[in-house]
Order: sequence, then structure tokens, then C-alpha cells
Amino acid sequence: MKILAHRGYWNTAIEGNSSKALRAALEKGYGFESDVRDYMGRMVIAHNIADAMCQDAEEVFGWLHEYDDGYCFAINIKADGLKDILKTYLRKYNIQNYFLFDMSVPQMVEFREMGLRYFTRQSEVEPYPYMYEDAAGVWVDGFWSTDWITEKMLVDHVDAGKEVCLVSPDLHGSKQYKNFWRKIKQYKLDDAKILICTDHPDEAKEYFND
Repeated sequence: MKILAHRGYWNTAIEGNSSKALRAALEKGYGFESDVRDYMGRMVIAHNIADAMCQDAEEVFGWLHEYDDGYCFAINIKADGLKDILKTYLRKYNIQNYFLFDMSVPQMVEFREMGLRYFTRQSEVEPYPYMYEDAAGVWVDGFWSTDWITEKMLVDHVDAGKEVCLVSPDLHGSKQYKNFWRKIKQYKLDDAKILICTDHPDEAKEYFND
């Protein structure tokens, strides 16, 4: 199973999305999920409203290139209108190990038309993923519960040629995330097609892979 460090590798949540956290994830051997939006004509890493202190996104693409595109970048789209600069950076740094997600549906249409790699979403409030046929994968997110995430559902996605990224419940503040991990570990899944995004990458690596 592939482990994605949520907003990088950090000790306290306030460090998330910082240059230190994103670099540390790569140094520790993890891909990561991070948020992008626009600020003053450039693209930056920011979950909330951006400011001048935000990490420049192009530098992050450069770091991924330094690591030979060996680690997945899950790019959480927080603003419309980024398609051209995204395509420029992906081509400039020869990044193919990535996916875009959480964008608006009109933006998803544009990403598809540009040939960019996107994941659709599935959750309690999105039981039928939009634009599934052309999606590279599915971002599976249980906001209030993970009981609805079944082995058959995940196997069906993989059999349809999709990757699946599971949102670990700790991202929503749950301290019982190990219960979900235990359930997933019992499923008969193609681990090469499954990712999990978590605030606890070392713990997840030991639990699922070691």
C-alpha cells in the first residue's frame, strides 16, 4: 500500500503544508497530499486563504523532480483557474506520479480535456462519483463514518482500472483510525492500486507494509 503524508511530514499540525514538512516527507520516503491555490499571479501551497508567506508551488514540483518522480503528489485543488500553470509545471519537471482532486466539476471537465490526471470522489454525500469513466482513480472519504466502505466497493474500483486513495479517519479528527486500518488490512486488495492518506505515515507504513 502506498502511504501519502497529509500536508507533508510534520510533528505538529501547524507545520502542515510548510516547505519543511513537504521536504521532510520526500526525505522520509513518502508521497504527500497538499493544497494549491493562486496568490498574486503565482501558484502556492495553501489550504486556507493564501498570503505572501505561502510556499511557492513550483519549487515543490522541482523537489519532486529531484527525487526522480518517485513519490506521488496528491494535488488538492483549492481554486479554479489553475489548469494552465499546473500543466506547465507538470511538463517542465516531467511529473507523472500525481493526481488532481477536489476540484469543481467544471474544472474537472477542463482537466479531462487537457489530459491531466484526476481522481473523482466518493463519500457519504457523493455516492456516485462524477466523471468516473475517465478518472485515474477515486478519492474515498468518509466524513462521519467509514462503515459504508466495503471490500466489494474497493475491488470493483480496482477491477474497473482505477486506483483508490483512502482518507484515513484521523484527517477528520478521529482517534479511532486504527479500527479502519484493521478493516482495510483484512480486505483482499491489490496493494499496488491502493493509497492511504494519513497524518501518521510512519505508523501506517509499519502497520500495512512492514
